[in-house]
Amino acid sequence: MQSLDTRQKVAQIVVPWLPGSYAAFDAEALDKARMWIDSLQIGGLIISVGSPLDVAAKLNYLQGRSRLPLLVAADLESGTAIRLLGGTPFPRNMGVAAAGGELDAYQVGRISALEGRAVGIHMAYAPVADVNNNPDNPIINVRSYGEDPNQVARLVAAEIRGMRDHGMLSTAKHFPGHGDTGTDSHIELPVITAGWDRLDSLELVPFRAAIAAGVTAVMSAHIAVPGFNGSNSRPATLAPDILTGILRDSLGFEGLIVTDALNMAGVVRRYGAGESAVMALLAGADLLLQPGDPAIAIDAVVQAVAAGRISQERLDRSVRRMLALKQQQGLFHRRLVDLDRIPTVVGSAAFQAIARDITERSLVLVKDSTDLVGSFKNARQVSIVDLSKDGQQSLGNTLLGKLREAGMTVRSFRLYPASGAASYDSARAVIRQAPVTIFMTAVRPVSGEGNIDLPPAAAELIETTARWNPTILVSLGSPYLIRDLDGVHAYVLGWANRRMTEEALARALLGEVPFTGKLPITVPPRYPLGAGLTTGATH
Repeated sequence: MQSLDTRQKVAQIVVPWLPGSYAAFDAEALDKARMWIDSLQIGGLIISVGSPLDVAAKLNYLQGRSRLPLLVAADLESGTAIRLLGGTPFPRNMGVAAAGGELDAYQVGRISALEGRAVGIHMAYAPVADVNNNPDNPIINVRSYGEDPNQVARLVAAEIRGMRDHGMLSTAKHFPGHGDTGTDSHIELPVITAGWDRLDSLELVPFRAAIAAGVTAVMSAHIAVPGFNGSNSRPATLAPDILTGILRDSLGFEGLIVTDALNMAGVVRRYGAGESAVMALLAGADLLLQPGDPAIAIDAVVQAVAAGRISQERLDRSVRRMLALKQQQGLFHRRLVDLDRIPTVVGSAAFQAIARDITERSLVLVKDSTDLVGSFKNARQVSIVDLSKDGQQSLGNTLLGKLREAGMTVRSFRLYPASGAASYDSARAVIRQAPVTIFMTAVRPVSGEGNIDLPPAAAELIETTARWNPTILVSLGSPYLIRDLDGVHAYVLGWANRRMTEEALARALLGEVPFTGKLPITVPPRYPLGAGLTTGATH
């Protein structure tokens, strides 16, 4: 602390975003990162998608350039596979909850910690502690452990313990709770109208459990809570009565407060890149995550200190928390990772086996009105229609291969959001060639999209097909799709668009493993919390 001037102190609490993809050390792609470290002297990075070796090599290189060690974070929701290509793939949190046990959440935390630390990540921006009690929420959805605040609390605490016990810093998000919003904060500012009584009994329950479990950090949400702070429409990230009043004073949290990304429209559009950084610090935040321009954020905070808006003591509190975490992680003594060790840890067979078991137990058979799934193993011909989004990993290929291996004749067709009438006519022709149709979809929360629905033409195709063909709808994303598609004969939830999920789905449809998962949410109007048909494995 004594060796840093004001600008260097401010830089320590600024954490920009960096892609994890391969880049030569002298490539132009690293010019910006080199400037952040050499000139700005930032305190940390949030690393994005890349292979484990590419991520680790890049981080080792940048750690070697930095005067002080960098604290590296990543969004490791539901395991490292969301960021590390080849990382162990777990179901999304709602699927982990459907599998039913705190041990499962602990294993997600444990394996995330071991794999993340192996590549040089010290802090996970996870777990999601939001209670998804709004089926129309376009950005939380399957990222949440469910709608029961007590169940969410138990699983959040278990994941935190798994991380803590194996060396990973954890972050509960998005405070004070993003589950009851119908707006994506990447686009505009969502509003929760609930007052203190509702917040206290629902949204805050998992955060209390996270604090009791020893969570390292809490991430703020870019949401307005006028029911709590009156006419004040500031997002929680910039609201002292929420970050300091509720989180620090009422909940007694003494750890690190991290902002959600400061380049999101819910904040930056209204307050600007520099002022939003200043206001976040004044509200009680310690780390300024992902500002659109780190230099602008640093300049604005330095000017606010010079003008007396932010006291030196207030700045020092946040800087001290950041440096203390680096010290606790041993980064002043060892900041590089062993590249040779990474393939022995990330995606190991032992970790994959645990993830496979959780994935199989997470599958929920919500509906099977004509015993279509129960008798599916006897089918000889099947059509699979893949309702993919542009750029999304193809759905159904793994399932198709497994069904063909079992002796079935399987035809497939792929539709996109932009598919026209001719493509839909072709899909209908494929559907008519088999007595059973499986629709595969993976509608999931995507930053900036603002909705979590199927295209109307795709929904109409599913409904009309179900009128004249036995139809199974498989959702590898949002569990709420059947609200508008209850004409289908069977509805199966798989939670994540991954090869491992389709392998588990094939085994369950063929009767090799049972369906045992239970809904951690209500799917109105017919399917209550805890619903889910149980089948027995037949061989």
